[in-house]
Amino acid sequence: MRLSRLFSPRIVAHAHCDLPCGVYDPAQARIEAESVKAIAEKYQANEDPEFRTRAILIKEQRAELVKHHLWVLWTDYFKPPHFEKYPQLHALFNEATKLAGAAGAKGKVDVKVAEDLLGKIDEIAKIFWETKQA
Repeated sequence: MRLSRLFSPRIVAHAHCDLPCGVYDPAQARIEAESVKAIAEKYQANEDPEFRTRAILIKEQRAELVKHHLWVLWTDYFKPPHFEKYPQLHALFNEATKLAGAAGAKGKVDVKVAEDLLGKIDEIAKIFWETKQA
């Protein structure tokens, strides 16, 4: 018996995503982005330098989590048929991750940037839930 045949799978399964659907959700990115916005608001309302330093540190951590959750959706959940049906999807993810990154919410303490990020996440979520209906 050939070794390659011995180790080849006997059953091949095809799935839409890496794990059974239900493990991916844009709400994770949205929750972290809501935190970024709340921290920016609190930062603007507080003059205490120690508070502001802690706020920046936490905001940057949360913004990094936003990027992580978006990347997981972008690379693991969405597949070529989604990008064909929703040609704006790559641009939305690119814009959202940049809004979460160093040039956006991670690098600035700006409520407007956080609101823009939440808007992009909402656009991604709308498409996400449309794909779940299919």
